[in-house]
Amino acid sequence: MNFTGRTWRPPYEAYSVIIQATSGCTYNKCKFCSLYKNECFRMSPLSEFEEDLAEIKAYQPNARRIFLTGANPFAMSYENLKLRAMTVRDYLIKCQTIAMFASIRDIQNKEVWQLKKLRAMGINGLSIGTESGDDEVLALANKGYTSADILEQCRKLDEAGIEYYFVYMTGLAGKGGGYQNAKNSAKIFNKLNPYFISVDSLTLFPNTELYKMAQRKLFVSAEEKERIRELQILIYSLSIRTHLFANTVSNFMPVTAYLPYEREKIISELQFVLDNTEESKMQEYRKNLKSLG
Repeated sequence: MNFTGRTWRPPYEAYSVIIQATSGCTYNKCKFCSLYKNECFRMSPLSEFEEDLAEIKAYQPNARRIFLTGANPFAMSYENLKLRAMTVRDYLIKCQTIAMFASIRDIQNKEVWQLKKLRAMGINGLSIGTESGDDEVLALANKGYTSADILEQCRKLDEAGIEYYFVYMTGLAGKGGGYQNAKNSAKIFNKLNPYFISVDSLTLFPNTELYKMAQRKLFVSAEEKERIRELQILIYSLSIRTHLFANTVSNFMPVTAYLPYEREKIISELQFVLDNTEESKMQEYRKNLKSLG
């Protein structure tokens, strides 16, 4: 298999077949991220892509879901995505879903009719690192789009019938900002239809702009208990039917819930942690995190 640079997939794609379509990130300017800092964006040549599909066919000819790696393969043009999807069909005739990472920016250059055609060819399950739905936090993180852009572009996905997942990041607003971030993000998310919301908690790593800002006292990290309260507010404020997964290693207390049905249960579980765990213990956990993978 042809893998170059960092190969990264979400935890929920653990059982998907992994194939590289791109490497690096087309944007590479988010202030909290250093995953692809030293990589230039590159599309895998179609010849490499076909070699990998042939190898997958030899070992897993009945694969039903594949995940295209790279920070945002959905940045490829409609024609390029169409070609990749058709090529997958040539090798894996039982494949039903071609999933991948995507950015809000990647949807902007695609019309609804194009999205519908991509969906018909099996492209579905877009993991979108929104991180927030609050304009101040989006600007702080330098995401390169606004909450209005999230609404406009994800409504196109809804119209096209493409399933998508949001990533939300507690702590990204900094100390004292969690309440506003959760409330405003929920307002945006409630107008859309994310199949699930995956929650991470900000961990500052060296070589990120936000880490450097923290060193210069330009960014003050939220304490761990504030992050859990932020998560409680987000859960309380979400009115849509969706799955919530806050179970990555970046979360001190891993929880999952099917909202709105398990709202009170999960809020109570988080409250138990707040009432019975010292802040210092939570901060020690964060300090010892060396990576999120």
